[in-house]
Amino acid sequence: MSPSQTNERALESCIEKALTGLSRDELKKDENGELIVSETGAPYGLSPEHGYQLGWPSDFDKEFAIDTRLFWEFLQSTQAEELKKLQDRPNWQRLILERLNRKILKDGILSVLKKGLSIDSARLTLLYSLPYNATNPEVQANFEKNIFSVTRQVHFSQSQPALSIDMAIFINGIAIATIELKNAWTGQTTYHARKQYQEDRDPKEPLLNFKRCLVHFAADTDEVYMTTKLAGKKTFFLPFNKGHNNGKGNPPNPNGHKTSYLWDEVLRKESLTNIIEHFCKLIKEKDPKTDKTRETLFFPRYQQLDVVRKLLQHAGMHGPGQRYLIQHSAGSGKSNSITWAAYQLIELYAEGSDAPVFDSVIVVTDRRALDKQLRDNIKQFSEVKNIVAHATKSQDLKEALESGKKVIITTIQKFPFIVQGIESLSERNFAVIIDEAHSSQSGKAADKMSTALSKDEEDEEEPEDLQDKILKAMEGRKLSENASYFAFTATPKNATLEKFGVQLVDGKFVPFHLYSMKQAIEEEFILDVLANYTTYRSYYEIQKSVEDNPLFDTAKAQKRLRAYVEGHAETIAVKAEIMVNHFMENVWTPKKLKGKAKAMVVTRNIVTAIRYYLAIREALKKRGTPFKAIVAFSGKKKVDGIEHTEESLNGFPSKDIPDEFDSDDYKLLVVANKYLTGFDQPKLHSMYVDKKLQHVLAVQTLSRLNRANKKLGKNDTFILNFYNATEDIKRAFDPFYTSTSLAAATDVNVLHDLKDLLDEEGVYEQSEVIQFNELYFNNVPADQLSPIIDIAAERFNNELELEEDQKVGFKVRAKQFVKIYGQVACMIPFNNPDWEMLHWFLKFLIPKLHITDTGGDQMDEILNSVDLSSYGLSRVKLNSTIGLDSSDTELDPQNPNPRNPGGEEERETLDDIIRSFNERFFAGWEETDESQRVRFVNILRNVVSNPNYEAQVVNNDDVQNRRLAFEKIVQQAVNQQRKNDLELYRKFAGDEDFKQAYISEAMRYLTMASPEDLENLLRAS
Repeated sequence: MSPSQTNERALESCIEKALTGLSRDELKKDENGELIVSETGAPYGLSPEHGYQLGWPSDFDKEFAIDTRLFWEFLQSTQAEELKKLQDRPNWQRLILERLNRKILKDGILSVLKKGLSIDSARLTLLYSLPYNATNPEVQANFEKNIFSVTRQVHFSQSQPALSIDMAIFINGIAIATIELKNAWTGQTTYHARKQYQEDRDPKEPLLNFKRCLVHFAADTDEVYMTTKLAGKKTFFLPFNKGHNNGKGNPPNPNGHKTSYLWDEVLRKESLTNIIEHFCKLIKEKDPKTDKTRETLFFPRYQQLDVVRKLLQHAGMHGPGQRYLIQHSAGSGKSNSITWAAYQLIELYAEGSDAPVFDSVIVVTDRRALDKQLRDNIKQFSEVKNIVAHATKSQDLKEALESGKKVIITTIQKFPFIVQGIESLSERNFAVIIDEAHSSQSGKAADKMSTALSKDEEDEEEPEDLQDKILKAMEGRKLSENASYFAFTATPKNATLEKFGVQLVDGKFVPFHLYSMKQAIEEEFILDVLANYTTYRSYYEIQKSVEDNPLFDTAKAQKRLRAYVEGHAETIAVKAEIMVNHFMENVWTPKKLKGKAKAMVVTRNIVTAIRYYLAIREALKKRGTPFKAIVAFSGKKKVDGIEHTEESLNGFPSKDIPDEFDSDDYKLLVVANKYLTGFDQPKLHSMYVDKKLQHVLAVQTLSRLNRANKKLGKNDTFILNFYNATEDIKRAFDPFYTSTSLAAATDVNVLHDLKDLLDEEGVYEQSEVIQFNELYFNNVPADQLSPIIDIAAERFNNELELEEDQKVGFKVRAKQFVKIYGQVACMIPFNNPDWEMLHWFLKFLIPKLHITDTGGDQMDEILNSVDLSSYGLSRVKLNSTIGLDSSDTELDPQNPNPRNPGGEEERETLDDIIRSFNERFFAGWEETDESQRVRFVNILRNVVSNPNYEAQVVNNDDVQNRRLAFEKIVQQAVNQQRKNDLELYRKFAGDEDFKQAYISEAMRYLTMASPEDLENLLRAS
């Protein structure tokens, strides 16, 4: 009794047996130990039902990288008549092999497999296609004529005959893939297999030439990696794993090795042919800078292959009228997944049917760049020409839908027309793919329900989220049964989960398919942006500048005061200096992306962005840096009496910002809600945040840094946050780190409660609601609708004499009713005409409901009553890592209760508001204003008294040398004060950021100081 074989050879044997039904180690031998072979020369004992034949190393031709026996066997058995056209030529077989070799070297293996090989008058088919459906038995019969084979220990090298690759996969004798195997039980893993490819496998060998094999696998019993291009030590491998516990690796397999899906699933002959015909693609791209053409061979990663196949399988089985939510992290290759899904959905047939499931596929994106990228990708990937339409206008979309274009690519702005067009073309079926990989770059503020309804809301602008746009476009509409919706997102909201997710028997909603952020980070497709996270806390003190002591709303006043202080020119100057210092010292170095690293400054609004830009521009100018900053915001804005636009500040058009920022001329991008989402810049390394970030926006914004850049060696990121606590950022990221689900559906009974509250106010009569709907849905002119709406609006605005908080309450609840009903109307299993009619009535009434807001004016008054007296910054955490929860996250249903916008307004005197504000934001600052001034003056006095100060600093024209000399003199001044101020000495020596900020502030003061100021400084005690 012998023990189990657990070495590399045993794994080879396992794979071989899985593919062929028989391992070479089990072949029958005669009494002399010789292998018994069939009439064709193939080893006896083949089990053809498994799909593969056994290949033999001795049949491998190193020069042409083919299995000669099986290559000629395939052509003779399937195309003997075509071969006869060539057999009168001398050495005709070599003629075919040389012609095949030249075509592979020039066009790649995919081209010859799909197009065949033409030689003189002969036309050779090298791969019979997989049938789309079962209605054509001849296509199926031809497919069965293909010969799939696997060969172990392939001696591939012409220069080193002893070298061999563990396994190679062939179709009709033509090499398709190679596999290097290792077995963890013998102490070797995929790491060693990858190293073997990189160091011991010369890509100049014919079998290993780029474009000859589709893919090279490095596998062991636990993991699989792949590459499509061997390039020595520069070879880049991608994980080809399923994922385990929402992370990297593979789950335990009760029936075998963890990696058995490679041979049991992926390499199955139907599967491999499907990959060749519908996934693999050789893309040629011209670099606009060098004018050189770059070729990329695509082979799907496992999660891409898996999601597309599962979508196709489900759609083929269930037909149109379905909804799918695909939660795929950034870095998952969503663009390619969408491309593969799009053009395969138009070729999808239901089982046993000769009619396609979908007549047209509509791809909706909110990225102009992706719009073009998808269009180009789909055109390149699809073998059928002229099937793609690009709809930039509503008329284009209408014509494309009506003319039956197979693939229509459009933007989210056209989504309402898509929904309408699908409804009107009920005899045809559609697949609608929604790409929410990135949201709007427009900077347009979201239409949020707000209890404040005041100027305070302008302080925190937010870009409108694409999920909100989609849900808004679908409001009040039943999803048509002639369309299926496929929504791709990395950060699904509760409403999106409910709209597109799969509802389980326990009522939960989950994604149809998941590739988690955790897995993407662990597989190194993206970087962990929370690994190097530094926070600063602001300390500031304000004082009253008026004698009066008026009353103000406490909550609004506190919020407005903080916005005032954080947007103050002095505070922005201090923070801008810290940002620039950090960037110069830690980011703009040869160690970070070979000196090409860039940073983004995220600000709370346009005014702040402009002030940051001006401060940063000045700081860079003083340092004489060879690069500049760019600012990005929407529209025009007047700041300190001067009107600014992007173009007036940057000196070039808005549309050029991404290209200019990509150049070496610009390193810092200051933004106000542009480029927070939808901006892929792999050189972006650091982010300086001075804006409240929460929920999905926090994840999307900080994730601008996560793009890996192997070429430049980008392996880390950095975030310096002046506004958000680590707990808030963790709370935002946790729901999307692994799997996101919705605990339960929205309780639609909240609509009953909302309607009751709205009815009670007496703003409208039920008869008016009914009359409006009858006219509206009979397509009457708009002037017949206005009187009905205007009567109700007049009651609200004037006749009912409602208190202001009653008006706010009614309007907020009306908005809430419209939003909730619009989102759940397509999902509730019953019809409620009262809800439907009220929904449409309120949509037209809400814009005419006027709220008188005096709060904004009051808040302006409070800003005129205070001054900033002290400001300081203290670093709370340095380069800390925010650990995320690995457990799945459940979101709560949206709006479980009617919203209560009211509440008693708390009012305090200005003195009390200032006192509580200072207690909140100045407490903990160990320095008094006077003590800070004294220690600062002492240092400055020592600096200007230094005998080298005049020559090395004041009269030095070299910016860099001047800065270095000044730093040295300040250091000497701090050392002189060591005995009197040990605390400052320690902080200066142990905190580099503090040191640089202190030096910059000292230089800034002395640069602006007049001769009288300096004279007074020297006299100071």
